[in-house]
Amino acid sequence: MRLAGIFLCFLAFPIWAEDRALLIGNENFAEASRIPAAAEVPNAARVLTTAGFRVLAAQDQTTDDLRGLMSGLNAERLEDGRLVILLVGHFANSGGQSWFLGTEADVPDLATVGAEGVSLPDVLALAARSPGGAVLLLGIEDRRLSLGAGLTPGIGVITPPQGVTIVQGDAGAVVAFATGALLETGQSLPAMLADTDLRADGFLAPLVAFRPATATPGPRPATPDGDDTLWQATETIRTVEAYEAYLARYPAGRHAQAAKAAIVQILGEPQREARLAEDAMALTRGARRAVQEALAVTGFDPKGIDGVFGAGSRTAITDWQRRFGHAPTGYLTREQIVQLSGQADRRRAELAAEAAAAAAAREAEDRAYWDQTGKAGDEAGLRAYVARYPQGVFAALATDRLSVMDAAKAAEVAAADRTAWDVARAGNAVATYEDYLRSHPQGNFADQARARIAALNGAVLPDVTTAQGAELALQLSPAARLLIEGRLSSLGLRPGPVDGRLDAEARAAIRAFQGDRGLAVTGFLDEQTMVGLMAGGILELP
Repeated sequence: MRLAGIFLCFLAFPIWAEDRALLIGNENFAEASRIPAAAEVPNAARVLTTAGFRVLAAQDQTTDDLRGLMSGLNAERLEDGRLVILLVGHFANSGGQSWFLGTEADVPDLATVGAEGVSLPDVLALAARSPGGAVLLLGIEDRRLSLGAGLTPGIGVITPPQGVTIVQGDAGAVVAFATGALLETGQSLPAMLADTDLRADGFLAPLVAFRPATATPGPRPATPDGDDTLWQATETIRTVEAYEAYLARYPAGRHAQAAKAAIVQILGEPQREARLAEDAMALTRGARRAVQEALAVTGFDPKGIDGVFGAGSRTAITDWQRRFGHAPTGYLTREQIVQLSGQADRRRAELAAEAAAAAAAREAEDRAYWDQTGKAGDEAGLRAYVARYPQGVFAALATDRLSVMDAAKAAEVAAADRTAWDVARAGNAVATYEDYLRSHPQGNFADQARARIAALNGAVLPDVTTAQGAELALQLSPAARLLIEGRLSSLGLRPGPVDGRLDAEARAAIRAFQGDRGLAVTGFLDEQTMVGLMAGGILELP
């Protein structure tokens, strides 16, 4: 971003001394996309100056600059003439309040936007001092703008004061209107706007001409062809010396005011030649992004890699130029881009080498720790390795070995459980079943042990004539119950989770199976039901 500042200061013709214009184009923002149409403000200033307006125009203004410009205009006598205010840039709004943002705006929110922009109601209050002759032109573009809570991009609802006309729309179209139709004489504002896509509100009198034909300056004396010829050459060169040469030849020439304005603009931009040299390269957005990446890699933060040279990029370029002995203009030459690119390539290679060295060091530490822990193959060492290097070089090997160990432990536990149960069944007494439960409270046969204890304490063995008793008599192991549920599931009877618990869903599936086979529908397993389930050759009880 550059701060072009004020480049035209109340350049006037003798006629229409009371007609004034304030033109502001904020093109380059610190933390938002640029607004290309704002670059047309200097040309608009020249056109309105030629039309007889006293013009104050500026580009890329901060909020403080904007307030200074408003204050300066407010000090003028505005009541008797026409007033044109053109604002092109980023706007933010919160329903009924809107702000024109300064170029330093950095994610303003509803609480801070007053310090990062000027409110449109304040601008309208200024315009209201020229009732019936004031036009506020607002140009916007659909560009990236980051805002905080309470704000949305664009212009909200505006209530124009009496006698003020508000015209808003696409920035390019608004600038074209300001330099074209708006300056026609003898035309009302509604007639001027009839063939545009711009939106207008406020004072729109169809019978009142904005610039009466009688007030139009008379025709200028014809100028010799040499004036225009020299001017064309001067505009091609665009230097202070060229404009001064034109003025020396034609001090009252047709383009004298434009030449003076151009001189003010050039002198107000110290780095103009550097900017024009960079512009001449016509860097694409991709090329600008590559420059930003190179700056970032070499340690000069451009505050974003988006292909737009804003304030962050210009500061980074300036810092880079100062570090390597170049004039700190903030604008690059082709030779500097080549130098920066080479530095970035070397730095990337260094970073890649550093990353490779760091990776090699990490792998060496990984392998050394494996040698100290997991390589021996004991469980403690394997678990220590996996805990420190869950994604390490030997993590998969260690995990596989631990899985085998865990499976062996599970098999040992299951075997011990089965042995203890066999002992309990052989004794078939309350004491033997209680011994089993003490040693295996969560064992696979715990439910059966409790059922046997309950039956023995009641001095009644399971009644095999009842459905529940018949199932208890089968003394099904957890593995058998899992197989039963799996068989029911394979038959599409939805026994619920296959977990060996024979819960309500499993009981419902058993009842469905029994009903389909013409068996007694009890929901409990008996020998006939088991025979039916085994008939498919799938169920083989352990």
